[in-house]
Amino acid sequence: MKETGAALAVATDGDADRFGVVDGDGAFIQPNYIIALLFDYLVETRGWKNGVAKSVATTNLVNALAEFHKVPLYETPVGFKYIGELINQDKIAIGGEESAGLTIRGHVPEKDGVLAGLLVAEMVATRGQSLGEQLKALFAKVGSFYPVRENFHLTAEQKAAFTEKLKADPKQLGGRKVVSVVRIDGMKLVLDDGSWVCYRLSGTEPVVRAYTEARNQSEMQALRAAAEKFVLG
Repeated sequence: MKETGAALAVATDGDADRFGVVDGDGAFIQPNYIIALLFDYLVETRGWKNGVAKSVATTNLVNALAEFHKVPLYETPVGFKYIGELINQDKIAIGGEESAGLTIRGHVPEKDGVLAGLLVAEMVATRGQSLGEQLKALFAKVGSFYPVRENFHLTAEQKAAFTEKLKADPKQLGGRKVVSVVRIDGMKLVLDDGSWVCYRLSGTEPVVRAYTEARNQSEMQALRAAAEKFVLG
């Protein structure tokens, strides 16, 4: 990117349903942020305020923007079919998952990486700002959010023990109070400062996926450590 002087790079996977985006400085912009930026952009430019959908494992930056724009929020299990149904019902302007899938109102009820790339290119051209600059503006508007996804590989014994652990509602995580436990999909622990961890066991391999989000980078490191200890400790 730096060698060519390009402002943006977009790519899709082999069947073009997922997207990847790199900013002009060479930084990869994770799908969580792309979904939030495009949601904000569509409200701003199209005036679409019928709703927004995200999976339970996707950034709460979307939640904050929904509140800011006074737009209905739909939080779904992981799996794009749930978002597709909301598109069919015209309940949402945009829906997305942190695993790099999104679609918009009036389009197919399935994730489309080509559409995502075109929308990002339009947004950068229209706003005249890099994605990094736009993200800073978004944080200034509704606060900062730092999401991370990690996979922990388990032995058969660890998987059995963790499966048991998932049945109970924890009261604290890493010394922080758990204020709510969401079981839309897996187990999502929401802490007293608004940070959260969502655990989902793979149905096909001995892996637990941990989705973690904190409001600043230093807290993120501590929360990641606590999330891992809860699984493996």
